[in-house]
Amino acid sequence: MASPPPKLPIPGRRNILITSALPYVNNVPHLGNIIGCVLSADVFARYCRLRGYNAIYICGTDEYGTATETKALEEKCSPKEICDKYHVIHDEVYKWFDIKFDKFGRTSAPEQTEVCQAIFHKLMENKWLTENTMQQLYCDTCERFLADRLVEGKCPTEGCNYEAARGDQCENCSKLLNPTELIDPKCKVCKNAPRIRDTDHLFLELPLLSDKLVNYINNTSVAGMWSQNAIQATNAWLKEGLKQRCITRDLKWGVPVPHEKYKDKVFYVWFDAPIGYISITASYTPDWEKWWKDPDNVELFQFMGKDNVPFHTVMFPSTLLGTGENWTMMKTISVTEYLNYEAGKFSKSHGIGVFGNDAKVTNIPSEVWRYYLLMNRPEVSDTLFTWADLQAKLNSELLNNLGNFINRVLSFVAKPAGAGYDSIIPDAPNAESHTLTNALAEKTNKWVEQYLEAMEKVKLKQGLKSAMAISSDGNAYLQESQFWRLYKEDPAACAIVMKTSVGVVYLLACLLEPFMPSFSREVLRQLNMSPDEDLSFCDDKGETAKAKRPWDFISAGHKIGKPVPLFKELKDEEVEAFRIKFAGSQAERISKAQSDAEAKKVADKLKGTKLSEGSSKKKQSGGSKSKTAEDASVAKLDIRVGLIRKAEKHPDADSLYVEEIDVGEEAPRTVVSGLVKFIPLEEMQNRKVCVLCNLKPVAMRGIKSLAMVLAASSEDHSKVELVEPPESAAVGEKVTFAGFSGEPEASLNAKSKTWEKLSADLHSNGELVACYKDVPFTTSAGVCKVKTIANGDIR
Repeated sequence: MASPPPKLPIPGRRNILITSALPYVNNVPHLGNIIGCVLSADVFARYCRLRGYNAIYICGTDEYGTATETKALEEKCSPKEICDKYHVIHDEVYKWFDIKFDKFGRTSAPEQTEVCQAIFHKLMENKWLTENTMQQLYCDTCERFLADRLVEGKCPTEGCNYEAARGDQCENCSKLLNPTELIDPKCKVCKNAPRIRDTDHLFLELPLLSDKLVNYINNTSVAGMWSQNAIQATNAWLKEGLKQRCITRDLKWGVPVPHEKYKDKVFYVWFDAPIGYISITASYTPDWEKWWKDPDNVELFQFMGKDNVPFHTVMFPSTLLGTGENWTMMKTISVTEYLNYEAGKFSKSHGIGVFGNDAKVTNIPSEVWRYYLLMNRPEVSDTLFTWADLQAKLNSELLNNLGNFINRVLSFVAKPAGAGYDSIIPDAPNAESHTLTNALAEKTNKWVEQYLEAMEKVKLKQGLKSAMAISSDGNAYLQESQFWRLYKEDPAACAIVMKTSVGVVYLLACLLEPFMPSFSREVLRQLNMSPDEDLSFCDDKGETAKAKRPWDFISAGHKIGKPVPLFKELKDEEVEAFRIKFAGSQAERISKAQSDAEAKKVADKLKGTKLSEGSSKKKQSGGSKSKTAEDASVAKLDIRVGLIRKAEKHPDADSLYVEEIDVGEEAPRTVVSGLVKFIPLEEMQNRKVCVLCNLKPVAMRGIKSLAMVLAASSEDHSKVELVEPPESAAVGEKVTFAGFSGEPEASLNAKSKTWEKLSADLHSNGELVACYKDVPFTTSAGVCKVKTIANGDIR
């Protein structure tokens, strides 16, 4: 399939050029890198496309400089080989995270040299560059000048004293440094102490450019609504007073300096890297100047972490201003603080935290990672990633709120005629006259207005919260309308509620597409609509008046697709396993994995030897006691037919119901069940269920549960349904289990005429499979499996 032609600015349209800080190519990006630049920019780019703006999103790997040389030394290969290897890794990580660039390029491309050297020549012509001699650390052992990142020592900043500060910047206090300022510096390669030597370099005269720069900052920071942290970081540089900045380095890997005296040097990466935005655009289209040299018709939005701010608000603008050309200058800068990991900082250099490839192997979908990172986006202060918080946001906000609302609506519409609408959207004339529906429309419209205001100001977290609030209101609307009763008692009102609710489902797919694109694609699939053609909540002029009439989003008579659950619960044991798995550094994890693998090999070898030598003895003795032998005998389970007289939400737990169930005794039993996210409250009322009655009572969030309801689950536990006895079964009737495979474990209850044979196979995997007439109970969720009950749990 041919690639679409490059997009160019369109007269009369809003043309937006979006960049995110170019990630260093020397390592795998971690979650802090991802939310700090590429993911945040992707959300804004998707929002712009959703609104019909003419937008392109440019990014790529930053490949030159000391960081790459250092990594090449570590991995004993050339810098180019490092770049080739990690560019592919970055590209794969971002594709998995569903990040949609118009161009993801590389600063080692020929266009970078061409554009960078052209800008250099302009600066030389305009006399903004000067020559100077500077003192630099030289390693006699390695026989080379040491670039910033090849030196480590104690940070000289008062109150910091970080022992592993780099020569260009302290990772601990973020202070920019010169290598000669470090206390007790060491060469990173050989660990020996370097000495100071003179070397000639070229400098950008920031002090002479300060008037132009300050005028640009004062005007643009207001017009472009710069984030407060960007303004503070910029003002801190200006307050200290601008100094000459060296733009060359004694390296081999970089853009060569086109000057006879400096032909053995390359450009400093922080002079070179921001120019990468331009050169990558040049590799996207030969007409790149239409984007980069038309400030009247193009708006430039840039995204980055707070440690990159001065290079984008001082260095890069000064470089462009110094050329005297009519560049498209940055209008808006969106800056994140740090995302920290559990008890400490994410660190790419030290391998601390969860990295892009780690996220993939957890089998937690990319849309969940995107949601969590964006809801936790460190916009005004540092935020903390914890596994427990990820679990809470997934289970409570995505599964119980958003997923529950959408599944309830579409599942009801999909029910066959007589119970639902047979997948056909009903007609709903005069919907605006329905009081409850009109109130929902007003609330929804206000949330949409807040969403738009937040997104235009690049307040992404607030935009996401506004969209999710619509889902919460949708759930409340369903409950208050009691649509399951309206279906029989007031069909016209029920049609209004369901058509409106389907419209809200569609609206959520639109609003949340920038944040969770794969989620939106799946919702549209379930709605039987095309993501490419049908995703828009605006008219041709970008107006959003349609949000005021959610019942009009999808036409009556439209047939939806098959609804399926959108999210899967993240369990406590999974969270604990992830916390253990991703503890420590990457190096420690790799070492542990290697040790575990070796230990397993030895164990397997020993196990094989014992089996071959002692197989006859094992047959005679019968071997060790099996796991299932410790479980309760099927005969001990007191399972009865129960009738739920009343069910309501647990006052202190979002995922639990509290039921009053008649099991044929004088008083009903109180039972607590974790079924909220799977079965709507209205479907828990006045229905027969199978109840395990002789479990020991257990308190669940302050309420004692006196029995357990049997349910069936799909293999991935994404769907759960109650196991229903036949209608003719009497309340309180006891059910006796017999062996489903092999000989029965308990005698059949001859008096049970309704239950001719209800049996279960006590499997070696520790589960009971409930059966009726030798046939396993099945629902659309799957075979009914009940965790095996231990003898100690039976009364």
